[in-house]
Parts: sequence; structure tokens; C-alpha cells
Amino acid sequence: MQSLTTELESPSRACLKQPLAAVRTAVAGVGGYAGGELARLLLAHPRLAETKPLFLGRIADDSTSGRVPLEQVHPQLALGEGRRQPEILAFNWNLIREAGTEIVFLALPHENSREWAPEWLEHGVRVIDLSGAWRLDDPANRSVYKLHDADASLGESLQRESVYGCPELHREEIAAARLVANPGCYATSVILALAPLLRAGLVDLDHGIVCDAKSGVSGAGKAATAKTHFMYAADNLSAYSVFGHRHTGEMLEQLGLTPDQIQFTPHLLPIPRGILSTIYVRLARRTEPAQIESCLRAFYSASPMVRIHATPDLPQIQHVVRTNYCDLGFELDKDGKRLVMVSCLDNLLKGASGQAVQNMNLMCGWDEAEGLK
Repeated sequence: MQSLTTELESPSRACLKQPLAAVRTAVAGVGGYAGGELARLLLAHPRLAETKPLFLGRIADDSTSGRVPLEQVHPQLALGEGRRQPEILAFNWNLIREAGTEIVFLALPHENSREWAPEWLEHGVRVIDLSGAWRLDDPANRSVYKLHDADASLGESLQRESVYGCPELHREEIAAARLVANPGCYATSVILALAPLLRAGLVDLDHGIVCDAKSGVSGAGKAATAKTHFMYAADNLSAYSVFGHRHTGEMLEQLGLTPDQIQFTPHLLPIPRGILSTIYVRLARRTEPAQIESCLRAFYSASPMVRIHATPDLPQIQHVVRTNYCDLGFELDKDGKRLVMVSCLDNLLKGASGQAVQNMNLMCGWDEAEGLK
């Protein structure tokens, strides 16, 4: 994977690729929140009208048999009367081959994705993984997931090959990739806010960066826990994983930072979905608001899923929820050096499934915003 410390071609350069007419897709692990959003987006995607996606249960549960109506797990995806209802099928390699699957989305636990991605690739299927299994190059950062490779050599080889699936930073690499590691939701919100400023050399890193991020409860996944229970989360706001959140490593690697240059603290909001990250930065030199706005707009000039707010207008969760946009805004103190960035996105879309579809579009040579607006 490449980071901001690596010489990259401009992210605005168009991907030179012959577009595919259509592609056959599958979703493994469709039962979760992210899997449900993926199913909704793929079923409505204009390029997939003739090649309906294949929906599979968790690979870890592949001993089950039979078919389950998709609407039984995700009632909101039920189709009208007289239309064939999609089904969730038990995982079976023969089924995958018969369906001619070309791209699979892995909406699975990290350990399952790490174990099974190599086999999908061996079958000639390109992989977009929504877990943290392939996001991190540094073994120290990756250790938070406690992953184990049956074949350590193959695991490291695929890790080097994997591309961090942030289209705004790695558009061309994603287009050519076999294995795309979809970014984490918190990481996406912070990376998109800071990348233009760091690339332009505007940040005084000696003063450090403070990221205060808040997420809706769906960010913790569908399985209920004591801390996502209604009685805990409702009418409450709590910080967690203050010095060890697993998305911090993504920020370090993709932004070219060291642990002492950034402090990231996540919080749980009593809302279903959405992330708001407030990021405090000290600039290296006195700067005017117009320069900050110009920096952001230039960096994202070819990025249809990023919206820039003119200061002092700041993004709000209600304006991005159920969309694939990341909204960025800022305010600059009158001293011209203290900058506050605000970044908002929907953790299940731009922070997960929507970004995964954006990556699929790039891998197929399509407009990256297709099926997402």
C-alpha cells in the first residue's frame, strides 16, 4: 500500500482502463449492517441490472444448508409483489464458480477475511474486503486484529499486493487491484480531512494533531453488546479505546504520521449511524481561510464523493446520513494558525459499503460515483 509519504501520481488523474460492460458480484456475510447496505446498493446499481449479485451467509457458517429470503434478514430490501425476491445462499465453491463471480465483497470478521481472501483470489475472483484484515502494512499496527496466516509467506505477499481502498488517495492503484482493503469508517473521516493539509505541508506536526471523533451505534456492528445496548447508549456519550483504537494505524500509515504526532479519541453517540470528527491542527505558518479552502478544493477537484463547505459553514451528520458523501468544513482562528477541521460521513456508506461500491466502480472502469448518488 502507498501512503502520503510515497511519491504518488496526482489523485485527480483519470484511471486509464477499458470499462467492463457488466460484472458478476457476490457478497459474503450479507447479514450484518454493512452487508445489508451492500445488498441494497448492488441491487439498485445500474450496471448490475442483468447480473444480479449473489448473496452468501458468513463463510464461517457454511455448514448450514438451504435458502433464506433476503427480506427475512433485511426486511427493508423486500421487493414488491410479483417480483422475484433475492435469497441468501449457503456458501459453496461450486455455486460461486457456476455463477461466474468476478468480484466478491467480504463483509466478514477480520479473521475470516484474512483466511479466505487468498482462496477467492486463487479462484480468479477479485476481492474487496470490508474488514481490517488487509488494511495495515506494519505488523505492529496489524497486531490489534490478532490475525494468523496459515501460510505466512502467502499472507505477507498478498499484504504487499493489497491496495488501501481510499479512492481519493489511491484511485489508479484500486483500478488495477486484485485485493482492495476497504478503509475503516473513523479512518476515512480523519484521513480525508487531513490528507490535503499534510500533502501541502501546512501542518505544524511538532504541535501534534488532536482528533475527537463521534460515531453512531451501528459502527460497533450488529451483534449486541453491553455497551451498545439501548440502556447504555441512549441519553449517553462515552469515550472508548483512547490510546488503542484499531483505526489509528490506518491514519498513521496513510498520512505518514508517527504515534506522537496524532491523538485519536473515539466516542459513542446515541444515534443509529453517522460520524462527526473534529480535528484540531496548528498550522506551520500564518494562513488565510481562502488558502485552506483552495487547498481542499484543489485536492478533491476530481473526487465526486467529497463535498467542501465554505467557512464558517460546518458539516453536520444529518446532511450526510444515508449518502456516500464525506463533507469537510473548517474554521480558522483570527491568528491564522489555529485550525479546526470538521469531517462528517455515514459510517455504513462512505465509511463501509458505499466506499466498497465506489471501489468496485473503479475496478470495473466505471464512473466511481455510479449507483451512489
